[in-house]
Amino acid sequence: MAHRPGRAGGLAGHRDPTASQGKAIAQVSADPTDYRFPLAVWQKLVARDLAVSTRFKAVAGAVDRAGGLAVRLLDADNYYVARANALEDNVNLYRVVQGRRQRIAGASVPVSSGAWHTLGLRAEGNRLTARFDGKDLVTATDRTFAGAGKVALWTKADSVTRFERLEIRPLA
Repeated sequence: MAHRPGRAGGLAGHRDPTASQGKAIAQVSADPTDYRFPLAVWQKLVARDLAVSTRFKAVAGAVDRAGGLAVRLLDADNYYVARANALEDNVNLYRVVQGRRQRIAGASVPVSSGAWHTLGLRAEGNRLTARFDGKDLVTATDRTFAGAGKVALWTKADSVTRFERLEIRPLA
């Protein structure tokens, strides 16, 4: 595994009156280490073809202000991720291979700080589709991770991000 400097992420339950149930999972560590990707891994499912979605709110961050979804996660250094970034106003698809993040595709779109957005990632065969605020935004093909893996919530660096309503739907 690749070495990651910086502290581990601080993903935990958090009160948020703007969340639909009044609470969210929050990444609250403001560690500015740039190449640090905190994950909250859903341990109950391993799947290859699935559609996942969540609501997220990018609250703060000077280095990054992002939220994401990881699929086909083998470990902390190998997976696909769809991420939305409020500092860059974009949604990108990445593959993380041996700890190195590589952009597959992306699109420019306004991502507001302090507002709830929906983010989705569908993985079916070698096709990946990122969905943002109800619209399919980015589609690409990639064969790096062809097998099953776990699902995770994802952030980067000093992103203070809240998540709610993680939905995971295995595809037949």
